[in-house]
Amino acid sequence: MVVVFRRFVALYDWFEQLWEDRRTERMAANLLILAFAFSLALIELARLGLLPAEVAALLPKSHYYAINTALSMLLGLEVFGLVFSIAKSVSVSVGKQFEILSLILLRHSFSELVHFSEPLGWAEASQPVLLMLAYAGGGLLIFLLLGVYYKLQHHRAITRDKEAAADFISVKKIISLLLLLIFFVIGAIDGLKYLNGNATNEFFSLFFTILIFSDVLLVLISLRYSSSYPVVFRNSGFAVATLLIRLALTAPPYFSILLGIGAITFAIGITFAYNRFENAEMQRSAHL
Repeated sequence: MVVVFRRFVALYDWFEQLWEDRRTERMAANLLILAFAFSLALIELARLGLLPAEVAALLPKSHYYAINTALSMLLGLEVFGLVFSIAKSVSVSVGKQFEILSLILLRHSFSELVHFSEPLGWAEASQPVLLMLAYAGGGLLIFLLLGVYYKLQHHRAITRDKEAAADFISVKKIISLLLLLIFFVIGAIDGLKYLNGNATNEFFSLFFTILIFSDVLLVLISLRYSSSYPVVFRNSGFAVATLLIRLALTAPPYFSILLGIGAITFAIGITFAYNRFENAEMQRSAHL
């Protein structure tokens, strides 16, 4: 069993090394550029009637949809990177989730472009522009609050036992590996639905739902290594933040923005309280 455990950890390490390689980053960037250009070309060919009717029926008629395609792929890559952050730190993982939420809000802002004509005109923009500003403003505020969130992080190990800490990291790597498998399965299913003409927007909301369960699982597993009240409360609170992010993804437009801002404010409050609690504990221990 230990041998199998180590092989899974080694497989995760290989995936992580491959993902963080500079060549992989360039390939991902090139893929996004090609996808954007290819989407534009397909839409234009469909508008000109140069594609078979069956294929053209699956394609949108507005070039602005190409922007949504490229941003959706970018978000997919960000979610892929999120999985690797889970093994590093719970706080880093939560921060990555907020990064993705801010990008999703910006994507929603761009999605409003489909209501505009080509070229852009003010007549049809007067209504969608308010929603665009709300989404963009919400994304910007979360971006600013993320700076506060990251500044508060101290990244302390949950236990002083180095062997136990290494064991906990290995467990998180196996959970991350399982999430990678789920990522590919959900992505494949969503891709097949799109090719069959059943476009969905369930990928991110479904994956964040799974993250809620993985966060709770990590809270329970962490009890094997530390039953410290501040650690348990912080990790449980971060699971609540993930839940709020999940709700923000499916809530009505303005409510989703408020939920996102409320979630990161909650995460900042948890971090601040945790740091104060830990500092008080350290001072108390020093006086004993």
